[in-house]
Amino acid sequence: MRRPEQLAELIREEVIQIVGYELDDPRVESVTVTDVRVSENLRDASIYVTAAGTEGERAAALKALRHAAPYVRRQLSILLNLKYTPELHFVRDAVEESAARVDELLSEIEKDRRDRPPAAGGAGEEEKGREP
Repeated sequence: MRRPEQLAELIREEVIQIVGYELDDPRVESVTVTDVRVSENLRDASIYVTAAGTEGERAAALKALRHAAPYVRRQLSILLNLKYTPELHFVRDAVEESAARVDELLSEIEKDRRDRPPAAGGAGEEEKGREP
């Protein structure tokens, strides 16, 4: 594994702990760290997060994380003992939300199929009249 990926994994593990146990802000209680990506020069780290709740609650959680970024960075510098601790950028992970929306739409389609009565003269009727 390359150095940026190794550092990203270390940062992810520590940020999960810091956000989950050290930040005393109710807006970040529903936050989940989904991914961390570190730049090639190890100077920047993008931390991808999702948050439960309404759109407003998600925006508030992201705002709180961005406000807490300097604190989280200081804690990382202490915990990881790095020569240079990357600048942290909290980013909303839309992939998780998109996947949840796709699942929701597929469930609705499946429900509609179950609720709809079968069409008269379905595929079975057409197959009977054909010759092989």
